[in-house]
Amino acid sequence: MRKGITAAAAAIVFVAGVGVGWAGGLKAPSTTALFQGKSKQDAANALLDTALVQAGKGSWERIAVGRAYYLGGNKAKGQQIFDALLGSKHADSDTFRIARVYEEAGEWNKARPMFDAYLVANPKEAKDLAEIGAYYYLHGDKATGEQLFARSFAADDNEVWATVAVAGTYLGMKPQP
Repeated sequence: MRKGITAAAAAIVFVAGVGVGWAGGLKAPSTTALFQGKSKQDAANALLDTALVQAGKGSWERIAVGRAYYLGGNKAKGQQIFDALLGSKHADSDTFRIARVYEEAGEWNKARPMFDAYLVANPKEAKDLAEIGAYYYLHGDKATGEQLFARSFAADDNEVWATVAVAGTYLGMKPQP
């Protein structure tokens, strides 16, 4: 019990000291050295390497970093991040988000099986059914797209994001993730 009280007191003193430091004008370390005076590619790489560390174990955050690498021209580095996530325990939403990156990269053949696997595991997610249906439709498979639209509305006919995604599809627009 005494150790717990001592630890709590130490934490309070530490936090108070940090607060006084910030109030006194001390600033957090700057990341401007990561990009100032560097080429676009060197700046992006330095920032993405930092972002990957900042992401820690956060899967959505790591996918965002992987997306930037993948779509920014370093597919190998992005793929490495995706493979690490998919090779360990992950949420279905991680598969969905990575499939979005492949679709955005113009790699429908790579995205489609991931979307299909997601739908098997999540058959009643109205917004996601509509989004995936839109991708099918926009890639020329109108029948599958419209089947997914119907499933979306059957799951929830009052989901505004699904309705907007379907409407946008008929206007030639990709869904907004």
